[in-house]
Amino acid sequence: MDHALTIEGAMKRFGSTQALAGAELNLRHGEWLGLLGPNGAGKTTIVRSVSGRVRLDGGEVCLFGTRLNGTRSDAVVRRRLGVVPQEIALYPSLSARENLGAFGSLNGVRDRELRERVEWALAWTGLAERADEPIKRFSGGMKRRLNIACSVLHRPPVILLDEPTVGVDPQSRQRIWEMLEELRKDGASLLLTTHQLDEAQLVCDRIVIIDHGKTISAGTFAELVQQTIGAGRRVTLTLDGGVPASLRERGFQLDNGDAISRQVTDIVRDLPAMLEEAKAAGAKIRDIQIEAPSLQAVFLHLTGRELRE
Repeated sequence: MDHALTIEGAMKRFGSTQALAGAELNLRHGEWLGLLGPNGAGKTTIVRSVSGRVRLDGGEVCLFGTRLNGTRSDAVVRRRLGVVPQEIALYPSLSARENLGAFGSLNGVRDRELRERVEWALAWTGLAERADEPIKRFSGGMKRRLNIACSVLHRPPVILLDEPTVGVDPQSRQRIWEMLEELRKDGASLLLTTHQLDEAQLVCDRIVIIDHGKTISAGTFAELVQQTIGAGRRVTLTLDGGVPASLRERGFQLDNGDAISRQVTDIVRDLPAMLEEAKAAGAKIRDIQIEAPSLQAVFLHLTGRELRE
């Protein structure tokens, strides 16, 4: 079986709002899959449908080949699932150790194994020295790391991560990505929703983009680039003393008054030619910027630039 999780034709309506309108995705074993989309695209509804908090109106969810049909038998399959919610889901008056013990027990971890897993989690999150403090004293990043640990103490082979780094500083965010990569190396399959597109580009093996409840594109970053904006690079030359009129007539785009740019397919061949054209026109080059394709550019190409609230 190639897929740990499969969603096909997912449909869900909340009153007059169509949250899902046929969304599909496949999460492979040991894969880190990014689930991206604008606000209201249906990402959280997908996560909740897999975790059992939302029942679909149509379509199906299969976990390890077993269809989840909304009955009590689903609970057996979902024991192999870890869910990291967007909201901090911890007991503020309890310590880190006590929170881990409570959530581990709820997920069926007992006795010696529970004690060992709690000690592992405290070391894994870097919270061992603060283990017995009430977590209401913790920073946002510390709570986020503990939130993740409480969700994976039972070693789930599939982990759903709904915006696991929202609201944390860059250092905490980097630590969280390192923690999650450790889980993936141990064989876990990760489904990640995030608005941190630059980081999703770096950490995810494949990416699924949804909008208006539908899957609109899926593949590796390289595949998405080829399907949308193309693999060329944009070269921008910032000039001193303004842009000569002759350059405006040679296929350059005028940017911000003192810069010109052009899309190129072969940087080794095309950059020297651009520099020679600028020199021949009498331009003085102050700076050169080469912009590679990005997931953000792909995302905006597919979903548009209008604000989503």
